[in-house]
Amino acid sequence: MIKIIDGKKISAEIKEEIKVEIDKLIKGGKRAPGLAVVIVGENPASKVYVNSKVKTCSALGIYSEKYSLGSEIKEGELLKLIEELNNKEEIDGILVQLPLPKHIDEKKVIEAIKPNKDVDGFHPINLGKLVIGKNEFEPCTPYGIMELLKRYKINLAGKDIVIVGRSNIVGKPLALMLTNESATVTLCHSKTKDLSQKTLNADIVIMAIGREKFLTEDMVKEGSIVIDVGINRNKLGKLCGDVDFENVSKKTSLITPVPGGIGPMTIAMLMKNTVKSRMKKI
Repeated sequence: MIKIIDGKKISAEIKEEIKVEIDKLIKGGKRAPGLAVVIVGENPASKVYVNSKVKTCSALGIYSEKYSLGSEIKEGELLKLIEELNNKEEIDGILVQLPLPKHIDEKKVIEAIKPNKDVDGFHPINLGKLVIGKNEFEPCTPYGIMELLKRYKINLAGKDIVIVGRSNIVGKPLALMLTNESATVTLCHSKTKDLSQKTLNADIVIMAIGREKFLTEDMVKEGSIVIDVGINRNKLGKLCGDVDFENVSKKTSLITPVPGGIGPMTIAMLMKNTVKSRMKKI
């Protein structure tokens, strides 16, 4: 029997906890947390993500503002909007949906957000805090992975963990967070030699490269745990991950599905970061 790590179920539990916290805040005469979401351009996937975030805010009682900007907007105009949101009292978190149009410097935009409103966890100051183990606002996808592992009572100390994918959004921050929990982490990428040998020796394999069914049954050991961060569409247009779920799941002790694994957790942790930012002001 396949043992699933159910991100949908855990994210629902987290959202319920958040709602209780917000209700308590409002009943105590305090204002609700506030999140500003900025989207630039007409990327269909980005639109879906942003609408989902705004909808979740509404369901939990988080005040939200959505800014839909044309793809032709100048970098300076976007930076000016971020500065306004930085100074807006009722806004506790600012999220600029990535990717941005090519003429806008993503790094400059991320760095323009005040670290204490950086609920996406991408600001260099917040990433720097991960290095020294003083977590402030963790990037939402790695944060969601860590929360899932915690709630499934998986002891990370001494575990050999292989992460495939070294992005600033998932791989690198996740490696730091796992290291802070005393795991032994190997961060792999396109230039890694003997990748299958590394994944075969891992207690936990985390896939985050965006390549359909890349991790196959012969690349994992019996009883390992597999976390699939990838979201791809196959030739039939069906969502699938970086893991050949059907075959890999025969060998794993726990595995995340796609969809229903990491995806729901990312939005839940964004909400958690927004509430955390609000609570720091009380």
